[in-house]
Amino acid sequence: MTVATPTAGRAALLRRGLRLEYLTVGWNLAEGVVAVAAAIAASSVALLGFGVDSFVESASGGIMIWRLAAERRHAAAPDTLERIELRAQRLVAVSLALLAAWVCFDAVRTLLGDRRPEVSAVGIAITSVSIGVMLWLARAKRALAVALDSRAMKADAFQTTACWWLSVTVLGGIALNAAFGWWWADPGAALVMTAFIASEAREAWRGESCCGDESAGAPHAAC
Repeated sequence: MTVATPTAGRAALLRRGLRLEYLTVGWNLAEGVVAVAAAIAASSVALLGFGVDSFVESASGGIMIWRLAAERRHAAAPDTLERIELRAQRLVAVSLALLAAWVCFDAVRTLLGDRRPEVSAVGIAITSVSIGVMLWLARAKRALAVALDSRAMKADAFQTTACWWLSVTVLGGIALNAAFGWWWADPGAALVMTAFIASEAREAWRGESCCGDESAGAPHAAC
């Protein structure tokens, strides 16, 4: 069993990828804490789902950190990376599916019940900043995915793009509530979120199958 050795140019790309993933994890952890705290204060189901999804995205970023670091250090053979990534992808997919189901349930309960989400200035601020951060990260990851010829990085860029759409959706819901008192826009945005989260779950579950027979750890065909 052999372990591929990255060239100097690829090693530089791997270092760049690690920096992007560390930034992704750090931002999503901070974003998740702020969003969940704001959601609890305002009884906002959209913000709460957004915050919890940020933690799930941090876990996904952690997987990519391990993958990139392992290739950089030659710490594991390609078939070992493939098996570990498959298990990790499936765990992320299940967690996303459960999150989508919970957000949908809580949104419907809010719409049918007496609870009314309050205006959250903190929620508006964090989602506004997130729109810019996620857009930049998604573009950087897509460019790096092409340079590395890495399906894993492409999938991660897709998830970051989905986070951008989530930020736009949540901001729309809580901003309408703040501007016009449309409290139902908050749980309505949460319902729209479930489609994005379910899509992320589906892509994460199918991530391994998209690769055919190529190895997850191969330097030019990472899945």
